[in-house]
Amino acid sequence: MINLTVNIKEKFKSYPIIINDNDIGNLKSEILNLLNDKNFVVVISEKVEKLYGKILGFEKKAKFILKDGESQKNLKNYEKILSFCLKKHLTRDDAIIAIGGGGVGDIAGFVAASYMRGINLIQVPTTLLACVDSSVGGKTAVNSTFGKNLIGSFYQPKAVFINTNFLQTLNERIFKTGLGEVVKYAFIEKSCDFSEDINLINFLEENYQNILACDTKILKLLVNYCLLLKISVVEKDETESNLRKILNLGHTYGHAIEKITKYKKFTHGECVVAGIIFAFDLAFKNNLIDKNYLFFMHDIIKKFNFKKIPDFDLKKVISVMKTDKKSSSEFIRFILPVGYAKVNEFEFNELLTIS
Repeated sequence: MINLTVNIKEKFKSYPIIINDNDIGNLKSEILNLLNDKNFVVVISEKVEKLYGKILGFEKKAKFILKDGESQKNLKNYEKILSFCLKKHLTRDDAIIAIGGGGVGDIAGFVAASYMRGINLIQVPTTLLACVDSSVGGKTAVNSTFGKNLIGSFYQPKAVFINTNFLQTLNERIFKTGLGEVVKYAFIEKSCDFSEDINLINFLEENYQNILACDTKILKLLVNYCLLLKISVVEKDETESNLRKILNLGHTYGHAIEKITKYKKFTHGECVVAGIIFAFDLAFKNNLIDKNYLFFMHDIIKKFNFKKIPDFDLKKVISVMKTDKKSSSEFIRFILPVGYAKVNEFEFNELLTIS
């Protein structure tokens, strides 16, 4: 078992992250012990419910089953979950338990943040992407017709329970979408202001075969390393006013591709990898990195054999990127590499400087 703690100093709030590979059947009692038998609603992924519903043992009447897919993270389902909580008479002392991937965590977290102005939230991520990224840090949101995650809030959970046994039943594509975020952490490590040198890039190079084979011991270390970096960033900048922006490497371009393809053709991680490649190319064209580091990035990406995304019309992509919440009316903001495992924020306002 690995125990981590997130300390949000400005709000005097801390919460535990428990990483283990215990029997999944024990998870319910672990969570309820923390909640001290308070009332709760479980928002659970439809796929997770089919695979683990009986093992987890939560009563049917306490569960809101959310269909899978990014398109389900919408205002209509947000309202349905709120109504479900109201019918269950949840109070401010009660809790919402989110069990599933990033989409479930995002929408359930936003419900928790807004229901009676905030109730307890327990995150139980079941995908690699949710384990290493979205379940920790307090970003909650739903999508709108104007773009991804444009409606939401920062709301920290009461606890995060990560059981790596869930990862054993992921299909290859969903597993690799989480690896897209893992690779992102490798390329931003030295900018995360963590007190120790993890050297995640080396870890990926040396263990990529075991990672792809879902080796439990390696996966626990991988999740731990990524979260150490994210915790370091979130503790210093909860609301993305400064340092936390570096976590968006690959996301400005990636979110644009997701929107253009209506969140149906490619996974989030696949789009993030495409965004990382775009960011490195843009950095090289603007003399921020040399050719050797550009080739090095491609070598790391190649080891994990990510699904390739075709090039899209750049003018169309730029038009969509201008609507990204991280951009302004005049500038598109990118996180770009500036050295080995180092990144910084840059603004572009002309097509020529990007192309």
